[in-house]
Amino acid sequence: MKTIERAAAWELLKKYNQDPFHLEHALTVEGIMRWFAREEGFGEDEEYWGIAGLLHDIDFEQFPEEHCRKAPELLRPAGVGEDIIRSICSHGWGLVVDIKPEHQMEKILYAEDELSGLIGAAALMRPSKSVMDMEVKSVKKKFKSLNFAAGCSRPVIEQGAALLGWELDGLIEKTILAMRSCEEQIKAWREAGA
Repeated sequence: MKTIERAAAWELLKKYNQDPFHLEHALTVEGIMRWFAREEGFGEDEEYWGIAGLLHDIDFEQFPEEHCRKAPELLRPAGVGEDIIRSICSHGWGLVVDIKPEHQMEKILYAEDELSGLIGAAALMRPSKSVMDMEVKSVKKKFKSLNFAAGCSRPVIEQGAALLGWELDGLIEKTILAMRSCEEQIKAWREAGA
């Protein structure tokens, strides 16, 4: 599996994304994907999973109407391999592209993009502003409230869980743990002035 160095991936992301919200989302999904790589027995591919998470929305800020379709032409010149480009594009399956997530990493990325946004929004509503004290039942309550974080697609989250063969509660629980694993680094990044 061909990827690019993490530092180069970060610079590439910042070339097309300046909004701190988008950069923080990318860092969050990177951290989540790294946690899942280790958790799912793909520790040797952690860097690959992390880079896919970091770059998954590379085209979204500047080209929202071409999301997941513009990404290949931004990634190829930077030396990103076709396998990781395919993985990145597959997270838009059924929404903007017909590339179905096949590999475990692609299925997780597909589910996590939306779910991490929902959990992140739910965390901001807590006094702690943190996922450290987040519980599955709190997320489920927000999940059922369709007006809350309305941009986070519940059908995509449910489809992601189904692709993985996981119960929704299990996916949420693992995602909370994954987000806990990277919360401190992201907080430090934010406090450093993004």
